[in-house]
Amino acid sequence: MAYMKKELGLLTLLTLPFISSADWLDVNMPVGVTDISQDVFGLHMLMFWIMIAIGVVVFGVLFYAMWKYRRSNNKTAADFEENHKLEIAWTVVPTIILILMALPASSLLKKMYDHEAEEGGIDIQVIGWQWKWQYKYLDEKVGDKPLSFFSNLTTPSDQYETNQATKGENYLLEVDEEVVVPINTPIRFLITSNDVIHSWYMSDFAVKQDAIPGFINVAKTTINEPGVYRGNCTELCGERHAYMPVVVRAVTRDEYQDWLQSKKDAAEQVAFLTEKDWTLAELMEQGEEIYNTRCAACHQMNGAGIPGFYPALAGSDLVLYDKPKHIEILMEGVRGSQMQSFAEQLNEVEMASVITFTRQSWGNDRAGDGEIVIPKDIVEYKQKDS
Repeated sequence: MAYMKKELGLLTLLTLPFISSADWLDVNMPVGVTDISQDVFGLHMLMFWIMIAIGVVVFGVLFYAMWKYRRSNNKTAADFEENHKLEIAWTVVPTIILILMALPASSLLKKMYDHEAEEGGIDIQVIGWQWKWQYKYLDEKVGDKPLSFFSNLTTPSDQYETNQATKGENYLLEVDEEVVVPINTPIRFLITSNDVIHSWYMSDFAVKQDAIPGFINVAKTTINEPGVYRGNCTELCGERHAYMPVVVRAVTRDEYQDWLQSKKDAAEQVAFLTEKDWTLAELMEQGEEIYNTRCAACHQMNGAGIPGFYPALAGSDLVLYDKPKHIEILMEGVRGSQMQSFAEQLNEVEMASVITFTRQSWGNDRAGDGEIVIPKDIVEYKQKDS
């Protein structure tokens, strides 16, 4: 058995040079789709081959010395204490090599940290929340506010909470709202956080910046190729740290303008929808979708919550009988807990729908006061609060 393992190991070493370039790319770092990411890859490969050369020289000298001066070949050991020339050489040569390696690295770092705005570019503010991302297109206004939306994980919970479900193609890397940006356009991401430290990471852009509360980090990129690119949060930000992916869709300039217009139209449509006479079925349908995306991770799909951590909504006195307080908690959050304010995360229609869904599900409709919440209720709350 030991003999077979030795033969297999030798066979692996002999076949390494014949591994296809595609296989090699699978184990190497990604090249990326921006000029900076390609420069980073080039620097990485330059350093790799320099280290290979150093290893060949060092181990070559070592093995030559072991062979040349082995005991069977030269039984009389050399008798000396110091060799100043050798000591100077092994100090000066590595120093020169390190300086030569530092020059291109420093030049690239300077290029990466050039955060000046460019003419024709766009600015996108990225805000980390537990556990989702918010994006604000600062150059695009809807009314008097920037175009803004939240991006939430959409991988079904049964795929990561049990081992029974089949994992999807983009497991834990799929969202309800993609960040859409134009190609061949300078983009600045202004990255911060609303609560704890997160980190916005996109390897295809060679971008990784911490999102720190009260501080803005800047990352600039220009995407050369259209496509969908996926990343994630790379700072341990809480129990659902693994469930806040980043998805960016790069499109042509015309497609980007069409997408912007559709988002603005949808935002303006909300004002009209708040005046609409909503039926219970319509509110329940939309509320269930929002609950499954935004609320089920903590309160569970059946509304049972997690004892000791997240309260149950099924059978809750608040949900059953206190409609005003129910609205207040979703609008204001609960200080000192993980219950966030959803006033900025949900529009009036979404807020009314999800509150109605929780008040009408899991038997709450039979046990409680039966009241539903309509978008006008949320509008009135905001007007009273202002």
